[in-house]
Amino acid sequence: MPHIKTIDYESSDPKLKKVYDDIIKSRGKLAEVHKIQSLNPEALVAHMELYMSTMFGKSPLKRYQREMMAVVVSATNRCNYCIEHHEQALLAYWKDEEKTELLKHDRANLDLSKTDRQLCNLAENLTVNEGPDYAQYVQQLKDTGLDDRAVLDAVQVIAYFNFVNRMVLGLGVVFDEEEKRGYNY
Repeated sequence: MPHIKTIDYESSDPKLKKVYDDIIKSRGKLAEVHKIQSLNPEALVAHMELYMSTMFGKSPLKRYQREMMAVVVSATNRCNYCIEHHEQALLAYWKDEEKTELLKHDRANLDLSKTDRQLCNLAENLTVNEGPDYAQYVQQLKDTGLDDRAVLDAVQVIAYFNFVNRMVLGLGVVFDEEEKRGYNY
């Protein structure tokens, strides 16, 4: 049960219903993370625009890399809601449950490309924020062949999921097993 009031689809006014309809059209269904923002439809719209741009927009990063970083950030923050959702998205690309389990719990034993490993390292280190200077992580990514735009996109994915994880955790967003399946990836 969330910590604040939410408005479900059936109870939404015409303005919120249109926002919900747009989300259902683009994502395939409405999630609890959307409904938790129902008291502020304008912010929900802005949030969805950022999400769609960050995760689905044109980028030198592959879609699976963005989902992979989402899982690493969410696992680092212990945000089960986002882990579950983005693990499902990553499975659409990897098609390997054992690999996604290793990503969440034992990345050292996961066979990743050098680029993917560096993206995961940046996701974890920036999330825990224990380093005073991230220049070394940026350089390590560039050394794998990523350009500045790819680095920017990686940091935007990491920052976005830190934002969403805190919203989900802070407001008590929960889901059932049915919610995490059936989205447009």
